[in-house]
Amino acid sequence: MPSASAFETPVSPVTITSGTSPIVLGMPHTGTWLPEKILDKLNANGKKLADTDWHIDLLYADLLPDVTIVKANFHRYAIDANRDPAGISLYPGQNTTGLCPVTDFDNQPIYKDGCEPDEAEIEKRRQSFHAPYHTALQNELERVRNLHGVAILYDCHSIRSTIPFLFDGLLPEFNIGTNNGETCDGMVEESVWNICNSAPEYSAVLNARFKGGWTTRHYGQPHKNIHAIQMELAQRTHLKDENIPFDYDAEKAAVLRPYLKNILVKLTELVETKQLTARG
Repeated sequence: MPSASAFETPVSPVTITSGTSPIVLGMPHTGTWLPEKILDKLNANGKKLADTDWHIDLLYADLLPDVTIVKANFHRYAIDANRDPAGISLYPGQNTTGLCPVTDFDNQPIYKDGCEPDEAEIEKRRQSFHAPYHTALQNELERVRNLHGVAILYDCHSIRSTIPFLFDGLLPEFNIGTNNGETCDGMVEESVWNICNSAPEYSAVLNARFKGGWTTRHYGQPHKNIHAIQMELAQRTHLKDENIPFDYDAEKAAVLRPYLKNILVKLTELVETKQLTARG
């Protein structure tokens, strides 16, 4: 089995910002870096990197003092940090992409013919990228839980508003996922839902097409005092256009960001006011 050192990474696979807030922001899909060994195998379609969660780090910047952020720097075409490392589908029977995607969200190939990763390559990428990201996330969640008795993982995502291969019609702006309430205390889910559902500019849905990825489902263990919730934003909320060059729209973001801030502040208050406390 090739060792993880087979990839020489000029950047760290993960960037960690450690804070004292009870909130941890996970950002598994905002990275755009790929090593040359992978980039050279992608076809012209793959090199568009269209399935990036564009500008999520910018969108959430400075919304909450002392918040912890764990951000993957690698692109999801290297390996998807929000997929089960065993390759098990999150949505059985529904269209989706895998641990190391070979097609994009439109079901179009992203690799040159014959350059798709084999099992050995996938394992190498798992060791080099997926594992370091989740080691960092696990460590930060445990550190924050030790500080407050509980920790809340808020997993930050975005996606194009219309993708017929993955879902029908136009996606609501706010897509909240808690795996049908299993990954967090009810007051966490309710607090986020109330803010999103009352925003007059946007539509919201809870546990619909996106119920929470592997990250939310894996770490969201309320009985162990780690609560997790996923926010999947339709990209029309903060991009000028949902096509190349995927530019950030500061005016759109200025409407959205106060709601995101209210969510993070409210979740913090749940902990600081002892409404959400350690179990056991």
